[in-house]
Amino acid sequence: MHRIMIVDDEENVSRALRRALAASDAEIELFSHPHEALRRAQTTNFDLVISDYRMPEMDGIRLLSEMKKLQPDAMRIIISGHADLEGLIGAVNAAEIFRFISKPWNDPDLTLCVYHALEHRAVLVENRRLADQVRAQRQELSRQKTALQKLESKYPDLVRVNWGEDGSIILEENDT
Repeated sequence: MHRIMIVDDEENVSRALRRALAASDAEIELFSHPHEALRRAQTTNFDLVISDYRMPEMDGIRLLSEMKKLQPDAMRIIISGHADLEGLIGAVNAAEIFRFISKPWNDPDLTLCVYHALEHRAVLVENRRLADQVRAQRQELSRQKTALQKLESKYPDLVRVNWGEDGSIILEENDT
C-alpha cells in the first residue's frame, strides 16, 4: 500500500484531493500546515507528496525542497490555482517536482498523474536496488579474483590444465 501526503492550507481542497484519490487504495494523510507535514515526514516515509504552491507559512516549493532532503525517494507534485512561469521553474529546479497540476483539476487526470508518479518511483527504487546489487556482486568478484591470483602465484600447478586435442583434460603426462 502506498502512503500519500497532501499539504494544503485550505482543508476543503485537501479533502477534495483525498476524495479524488480514494480509489487509489493508498493511505492518505492530510496536513494544513507545512511545518506539521515536515515533522511527520521525519518519522514516517511517504511515497508521494502533493503540496499547494501558495500557502501562508511556507510555499510549496520550499516544502517540497525540504521533503526532497528528508525523503529523496518520495515523488513530489505541486498543485496551484496561480500558475506563474517563475514559480513553475523554481518548483522544477529546486524541488524536482514530478508534475505541476493546476486548480481546478480533473479527477481522472489527477488519478492518472498520481499513478504515473508512483510507478515512476517504483522504477527508480528498483533501479537503485539493482545498481546496489551489481556493485555488491562486482566487489565479490574482485575479492574472488584477488584470492584466485594469490592461489595461482602460490600453487601454479593448481590452475594449469593440459588439454588434449579432443578437448579432454590430460591428468598425467606419459614419459614415453
